[in-house]
Amino acid sequence: MAKTFRQMVQEAKAEVPGVSPVEAQRRLQEDPDALLLEVRDAGNIPVDERAPNMMNISLGTLPIRADLEVPEDRRDPRLQDRSRQVITTCGLGNLAAMGARLLKEMGFTNVSYMEGGMQAWKDAGLPTD
Repeated sequence: MAKTFRQMVQEAKAEVPGVSPVEAQRRLQEDPDALLLEVRDAGNIPVDERAPNMMNISLGTLPIRADLEVPEDRRDPRLQDRSRQVITTCGLGNLAAMGARLLKEMGFTNVSYMEGGMQAWKDAGLPTD
């Protein structure tokens, strides 16, 4: 049976934990190795929605960049440790949930998504670049 985007997002949110922007910032401050991973295409990220030290890998290329079996030059070395804390984000949190689920399916054990995405981050008054 075919699934809609909304159904895929709901399934992803049911499988991975969501964290508030304030909780995400706390985790990032307490764990210097934690990653805030933006999964939107780089060209779709407004300048005022870039958090400090945020890394960007689009959802479309994330499975390749996080794969341990592809050639090394296609991998992202920051995603080699499956126990590293990764918090995914996007504009409103939907793509972030899908990205977090994908990472969980790839063996990441400490992954979550930011509820409300970067819009909620901004609404909470948290810093942007």
